[in-house]
Amino acid sequence: MTIEVAPVGHVQNGMLERPAEGWEDIVSEIVVSEEYAPALCGLDDFSHIMVLCWFDRSEGERRRTLQVHPMGKNHLPRVGVFATRSPRRPNPIAVSVCRLLELEGTLLKVQGLDALDGTPVLDIKSFSARNLPVDTRHPAWLDEVVAPDSAPDEEER
Repeated sequence: MTIEVAPVGHVQNGMLERPAEGWEDIVSEIVVSEEYAPALCGLDDFSHIMVLCWFDRSEGERRRTLQVHPMGKNHLPRVGVFATRSPRRPNPIAVSVCRLLELEGTLLKVQGLDALDGTPVLDIKSFSARNLPVDTRHPAWLDEVVAPDSAPDEEER
């Protein structure tokens, strides 16, 4: 089966590599193609959105990677890419929940989008915590990955 997707826009933020401190404070713009302007109606009633991107720089061998050390930290257990948010995966689709700061025309200003400058945006969805489960679990290594000083040991992108 072949699935075809086309970007609805792209990211602009000047980021050419992953920031050392994480993406939480990075402000980005999503430039949506003019033809999709009507699809943005009502989106600014939400404080947060989900952005689906195509990690276009994860090609070749990176797409054949099935296991990684989370965030490139070699002392953490090797796990399957489906257990991580690694861009190294068979289909390098990224999902980010980010704060919608502003919507003007076809330009969305967001905070916390983990995507490099020029990354194609595949879709945008409204986000509400009302749809989240209230009780989740996660492996112990995730606490170290999301710690403030958790810069990767090796480049992952």
